[in-house]
Amino acid sequence: MSQPRTSEGPAEDLGDQRDSFIQTFFRRGAELTEELLRESTQMRAKMAELEAENAALRRHLASDDAIRELLSKIDLLERERHDLMIRAAKIEANEEYYGKKFVEIEAENAHLASLYVASFQLHSTLDLPTVVRRVKELLNQLVGARSFALYLLDDDRELLVPVISQGVDPHNLGAVKMGEGLIGKAASTSQSHWVESDPSFGTVENPSACIPLVLGDRSVGVVVVHSTFEQKNAFVDLDFELFKLIAAHAASAIAAARLFALHGSRIGPLDAFHELD
Repeated sequence: MSQPRTSEGPAEDLGDQRDSFIQTFFRRGAELTEELLRESTQMRAKMAELEAENAALRRHLASDDAIRELLSKIDLLERERHDLMIRAAKIEANEEYYGKKFVEIEAENAHLASLYVASFQLHSTLDLPTVVRRVKELLNQLVGARSFALYLLDDDRELLVPVISQGVDPHNLGAVKMGEGLIGKAASTSQSHWVESDPSFGTVENPSACIPLVLGDRSVGVVVVHSTFEQKNAFVDLDFELFKLIAAHAASAIAAARLFALHGSRIGPLDAFHELD
């Protein structure tokens, strides 16, 4: 007779199955949890990375703003620098202009002072030797003449006779007829003559300048500059003004001194002044 079946076998199988399911479930849950944790960690890492990138972007934007602000300031400073350079150039140009004007004025003042001194020296005395000496000083110091001579007109013979000289042997100088040579022509035309080249190379035969001494409408003599000092390599504007001064004032100063030497201190009767009315 056969034995009846019991339920132990199937019960044990269900328990095992339950246990296996529970283990499988929890293992799967653990795996899911671990996977979620990993994903969470990755997400946090990604968030941290994004935050870092955002921070970098914010810094970059801030840096760009700073750069833009800096560039704006640089542009402003460049414009200010350009304006300052223009103003400085104008100031420098003005300084150069006024500097040149100052030099010109100084030169003009020196020019006028030289002419005044020359005129004063010629007319400050009626002593003939003193007047002649001052003519020599004027030629020597202001004109820079190294060799020169003074010719005066002898009316009776119509000859220009050398009366004083410097830097040349008097025996090499002779009387000159009116109208002959550079000296005679300067006297007859009452026109000054000078060379355009270096006056320091002039000679007795070819003087550097001939200045007629004009009194009224006629020449009474000629100042002849044979040559100048080496450093005087050209005649300048002041020299031409001095030539004009010599032509007019030296003639009257010498004539006045000669008359005074002839007549002494006698000026003449006062009745002559009444005729001026």
